[in-house]
Amino acid sequence: MRNEKRPLEGIKVVELATFIAGPCCTRYLADLGAEVIKVESPKGDPLRFQGPNEGRPYGDKDDTSFTLENTGKSCITLNTKSEAGREALEKLIAKCDVFVTNIRPNGLKRAGLDYPTLSAKYPKLVFGYVSGFGEKGPDKDLPGFDFTAYFARGGVMGTMYDVDHVPMTPIAGFGDHQVGMYLASGILAALYRAYRTGIGDMVTVSLYHTAIWDVALMLQANQYGDVSTQFPVSRKKLANQLQITHKTKDGGWLQIAMPQYNVLYDRFMTAIGREDLIGNEKFYPLTNLQDNLEEFYEIVRSEVAKHTMDEMCEIMDKADLPYGRCATWSEILKDPQAWESGCLAKVTMDNGAERTMVRTPVVFSDTEVPEYKRSAFLGEQTREVLAKLGYSNEQIDAMIAAGEATDCQRIG
Repeated sequence: MRNEKRPLEGIKVVELATFIAGPCCTRYLADLGAEVIKVESPKGDPLRFQGPNEGRPYGDKDDTSFTLENTGKSCITLNTKSEAGREALEKLIAKCDVFVTNIRPNGLKRAGLDYPTLSAKYPKLVFGYVSGFGEKGPDKDLPGFDFTAYFARGGVMGTMYDVDHVPMTPIAGFGDHQVGMYLASGILAALYRAYRTGIGDMVTVSLYHTAIWDVALMLQANQYGDVSTQFPVSRKKLANQLQITHKTKDGGWLQIAMPQYNVLYDRFMTAIGREDLIGNEKFYPLTNLQDNLEEFYEIVRSEVAKHTMDEMCEIMDKADLPYGRCATWSEILKDPQAWESGCLAKVTMDNGAERTMVRTPVVFSDTEVPEYKRSAFLGEQTREVLAKLGYSNEQIDAMIAAGEATDCQRIG
């Protein structure tokens, strides 16, 4: 039987965050049933204005990016620098279980929104904080973006490319989404303790630390000095040549994944028609391969290049060998596995266009996924939320007239 209630129904979340990591976290909490109120300045979250950076139309009519991070939320606008706007925000926080922000520490302290201040007033509050470089250390106050704190400083771009080429071109949101989901996991743990004890906590996840965690397996290996772990390296000199990509006859890239080199070597040689190499002591076992890496690389490269991608997939499937096609984004949008496993959903945008959107990756067996809707316009729920806080229509009108809040506005 399906559970009609989602896990976080009854939990109230206030988000005062911009761009991606914080909003990604609260979007997931909304998916789980939490009531999420996103508070924006009258200028709006900068993510609303990023269309041209992503090759899509400017404005709300077809804003897939803002929808991706903010579906399921109520969006209100408050000028929190004004007395009335700050008072309204305080009323929201007083009624919430979770407060999520990415405002830099000095700004939070000036506004009285830092954790020590809020915790003293609301001991049960769970405070979720997105940081660029963490709360301590010489760079704790630097601005952080996934391009800089995650990809660059965190050891991703500086290592994960062939030494004969240039660093990868980073994509927006890659590190942010990981931060957002890590932060959600910490918030859920803190919520559970707050439920049991009545005492909240501050949960911080930084882009920098997240990147270091994500490369941790190779980071710890790096300290032993083996040349194969001193990234960036040449693909021709990787310790296991059955762990890299090879180009097919029709220009695709096949990712082979055989960490158990000694176990699968014979089977792979048979599959590609090189039975003559079975038992060859230059290439087997893996310890012997280390003196013949480039020669073996050329053998595998040339054999894969004789076949199209479909042919190589058939060869690998028949031999029950692990591999993956290196898919393009266009291919993912059409991949039956992505659709049938629930990764993707269709959403109708404000201009009537039907767009493909991505769902969060945590799946429950007995809880229905929420309906995927376009995100709210700037200030779309301002009046509704303020009314629930006890403001009269006249008070709301006065706040809007004074620029302390704004009601629904469409961008573009």
